[in-house]
Order: sequence, then structure tokens, then C-alpha cells
Amino acid sequence: MFFSVSHLLLIAVAAIWGFAFVAQSAGMDHLGPHSFNAARFLLATLSLLPLWFMMRHKREKQGKALIWGGIAAGIVMFGGFTMQQVGLLDTTAGNAGFITGMYIVLVPIAGVLLGHSTNMQTWAGLILAVLGLYSLTIGPNFSMGQGDLLVLIGAFFWTGHVLIIGWISRKVDAISLSIVQFVVATVLATGFAVALETPDMGGFTSAWLPLVYAGVASSGIAFTLQAIAQRKVEPSVTALILSTEAVFAVLGGCLLLNEPFGAKEALGCGLMMIGMVVTQWPVKRRNDVVAEPLS
Repeated sequence: MFFSVSHLLLIAVAAIWGFAFVAQSAGMDHLGPHSFNAARFLLATLSLLPLWFMMRHKREKQGKALIWGGIAAGIVMFGGFTMQQVGLLDTTAGNAGFITGMYIVLVPIAGVLLGHSTNMQTWAGLILAVLGLYSLTIGPNFSMGQGDLLVLIGAFFWTGHVLIIGWISRKVDAISLSIVQFVVATVLATGFAVALETPDMGGFTSAWLPLVYAGVASSGIAFTLQAIAQRKVEPSVTALILSTEAVFAVLGGCLLLNEPFGAKEALGCGLMMIGMVVTQWPVKRRNDVVAEPLS
């Protein structure tokens, strides 16, 4: 596969998203998970507004589809981020990155339940990913840690989020949809933060760098780069490149948080990575047209 500027931009997006797990983990040294999410969602909304204003002349009226689609996507996104953020209290950034990446395997499986066809490649990828998940998370007493379990539940939310975005994105523009869902998530996270935590300005000030990274870099900047790059890259190849987000999460955890990474973790991450790649690897049909995955 020849790497163009667009491919390199997608690798940059995967790196930004992968290192965001480090920012999320570091931010909770000063803030509770709901407070952190509320602030990052607000920053994400604000970071997208300039792009929304610049492109306002190219949009048509979108009405109820944008509102209801954005609300649905925002609720599911809030669920995914909440499970992920709370889970990071009891697991590593590397584990969280790889377990979250399970949605890449789960999306085509969910498509089967919705009546779409699939192939043996998808099932093989699922088996490898599940074996990797077992090696990465299951301890000697055959139990999964609470943090890993919560992040895995979050992966199911992300699966639903991908399906919702895939359906509604054909009817509304992506930037408006992102802003609406981030606003919804901001409201929900703020409500949980007020009810369950005692956020204070000192905590937000101390966590400003992780918040800016998670809220601006991994949302506004990465979203813009992804939108630019996907114009010239096939969806199947895009998903394949973005799956390396998990690798960058492990790399960031090891380099910046001194997280342990032994043989057991290496085996689990390796199997999960192969499973993700197998699931998303472009397949040629008999007429030599590249098949696009459900994601």
C-alpha cells in the first residue's frame, strides 16, 4: 500500500487518539472522571465552532434529523466515554486503548445482527481479538479486573455510536453533528459531576494540559485531520490505519506513565492487533471491487 499525505494524516490521527488515553489517565490525578469528561466535552465543542462557522455557507437546513441524531449520538458517546474514563481508574492506558479498539471488530458483528452479510475474515478477526482480550485482561483466577470490564462495556457503546453515526451522517453534515453530540455529552457529564463529585476550579487548573489535549487535540484537531484525509482514502483502509490507535495508547502508557508491559500484555495486544487488522483488511470481491466494511 503506497503511503500518501492522506495516509500519514490518518496515522497522525491514530497517534493523537492513542496518546489521549495517557491524557485521560493523567487528568484524573486532579479531577474525577465525570468532571474531566464535562470539561473535555466543553472544550471539544468550542474547538469545533471555528470550523463550523467557516463552513456555514456550505450547509443546508437539516432540521430534526440533526437534533435527534445528535442527541442519540451524544447519549451513546457519553456512555462510551464514561465507561472508559471510570475504567481508567483501575486499568492502564494501554489496556484501555486496546480494549476500546474492540469496537472495530464488534461493528461488523453488530451488522450481522442487523441483517448485513459478513465473511470468514471477520469471524477469524473476532476470534483472534477475543483470545487477545483474554490474555490481556484475565487473571490467574479467571476474573477480569473492574477497570478492564468497564472499558469493555464502553466498547459496546462505541459500537453503537459507529452505527448511529453511519446512519445519520448521510443526512446531516459531520461538523454540526459533532457539535450537537458534544453539547449533549457536556450536559450529561456536568450533571453526573455535580451529583457524584465535588469539582473545584483548582482541579481544572491543575489538569489544564490533559484537558486541552483530550478536548482540543483529540477532538477538534484530530477530527479536522480525519475529515481531510478520508477524502482520498478508502473507508476500509481508513479503519485499518485508525486501529493503530491502540498501539499508540500502549506506547504512550509505557513512555509517559511507566506502565508495565510484559510478555502476557505483549501477547494479548499482539493478538488483538492482528484481529483488528484481519477484520478490517480490504477484501476484493470477484469483480475486483474493494469491499467496504460496515464501520
